[in-house]
Amino acid sequence: MTLLPGLLFLTWLHACLAHHDAFLRGHPHTHGTPRCYSAEELPLGQAPPHLLARGAKWGQALPVALVSSLEAAGHRRRRERPSAATQCPVLRPEEVLEADTHQRSISPWRYRVDTDEDRYPQKLAFAECLCRGCIDPRTGRETAALNSVRLLQSLLVLHRRPCSRDSSGLPTPGAFAFHTEFIRVPVGCTCVLPRSV
Repeated sequence: MTLLPGLLFLTWLHACLAHHDAFLRGHPHTHGTPRCYSAEELPLGQAPPHLLARGAKWGQALPVALVSSLEAAGHRRRRERPSAATQCPVLRPEEVLEADTHQRSISPWRYRVDTDEDRYPQKLAFAECLCRGCIDPRTGRETAALNSVRLLQSLLVLHRRPCSRDSSGLPTPGAFAFHTEFIRVPVGCTCVLPRSV
C-alpha cells in the first residue's frame, strides 16, 4: 500500500486552504478568528458549501475512501452471521493468498468506521491491530519476538464548534465556527522490534 497519493493530496489541500483563508476566516478584520455562521447559513447543520468544496478531494484519501465499502461489508456480515472474532488470527498461506494486504500481513489489522458529527469528513476508517506481537511466517502463529504498531497518517479535517454571534461571548443557538486541524489517523499496522527484551 502506498501512501504517496494521500500525502500529495494533503499537501495540495493544505496549500489550497491557506490560499483561500478568507473563506475560512470570514472578514479580514477578524484577525484570525474563524467566522461564526448562523443557523440560517448552515444547510441542515452541515458546513457551508464553500468550505466543503475545499475538501472535494477528501474522497481520494484512504481513510475516507474505505468508509463506504466497510459499511457495506458490515451490513452484509450482520445479515449473514455475528461479527467475526477480532483476536490475532492464525495465518494459513493457502487461505490468504487472494486476501487483501491487511489480512496477509504478519501484523494484520482490521478497519472500523470512526464517526464524529462535528468533523468533516464525519466518517473515517481507522485501522486497529489484531495482534500485540506479530505472526511468525513459519508457524502462522503470533510471536512476542516482534511488536505490532499502528502506522499513522496526518489528515486535514474541519471541526465544527459552537460560537457567539454577539458580544456576550455565550454560544448562539445553532451558530458554529469551523476550524481546520490535522489529525493522526491509523491507516495500517507494521512489525517493529520490542523496546526491551
